[in-house]
Amino acid sequence: MRIANLAGRAVLVAGPSTGSGTQAAIDIATASDGRFGPDPQSLFDEWDAFAEWAAEADATASAPVDPEALGAPVPRPRQVFAIGLNYAEHAAEAGYPPDSMPVTFTKFPSSIVGPEHVVELPEGHVDWEVELVVVIGREGHRLTRENAWDHVAGLTIGQDLSERITQLQGSAPQFSLGKSFPGFGPTGPWLVTPDELADRDDLAISCSLSEEGMQSSRTSMMLYDVPELLVRLSAVCPLLPGDIIFSGTPSGIGNRRTPQRFIGPDDVLVSEIEGIGRLTTRFC
Repeated sequence: MRIANLAGRAVLVAGPSTGSGTQAAIDIATASDGRFGPDPQSLFDEWDAFAEWAAEADATASAPVDPEALGAPVPRPRQVFAIGLNYAEHAAEAGYPPDSMPVTFTKFPSSIVGPEHVVELPEGHVDWEVELVVVIGREGHRLTRENAWDHVAGLTIGQDLSERITQLQGSAPQFSLGKSFPGFGPTGPWLVTPDELADRDDLAISCSLSEEGMQSSRTSMMLYDVPELLVRLSAVCPLLPGDIIFSGTPSGIGNRRTPQRFIGPDDVLVSEIEGIGRLTTRFC
């Protein structure tokens, strides 16, 4: 199933995952007689019960999805984990050898926004990083590879936007601050449950800036796949329902290009992941 945040209300989405004007929304609170929703964040607190209900939900009463009304599928995550250097080619272009432990930081929750968002550019050098975002559905601590996917509610697309001057200033990098300006965590367009995907561990991932291709890879190229990330993170931090994990970006970022390229106010950033859809971010 696909779950979206439509004007602040949780909806099920029917129809193709790509295209314009072809999706229909089923209001979850209305269809469940108030049992679930309308707050999209509340679904994760009763994920198992909700998923069971949604599998049998009546899809006849629906309305067209207005893309401009879509918000972040997970609007208020308690914990936001972000992973760096998780694709070998990106680690190489950044000048780092593959690490024995995933490089982990956070994007502060106030940076999380939805698709079709217009980001106000701060001063500096704003860069792109398309990422698969993992959403937790069941609380988990000290997970194993064998049960890690059982704790995943679904997947969505994210952009780990980064202001490189703030990120790299000082003797120690300020990863979290440089990646947490308002709007620096676009996510969406919706949450897709893993059973909807032909191969949840091998999805094409790409992004373009103003119609020029910048990144292209597959999630199977991750150094640490989704189960391994959940094992490593949950060994330290209990993962909570509604947490999100930015799982790392492929090569092709702006500050490693020759010459360097950064986002300007007229650019349009389009991020795509196979089986999930498209995330469009504009700037001013």
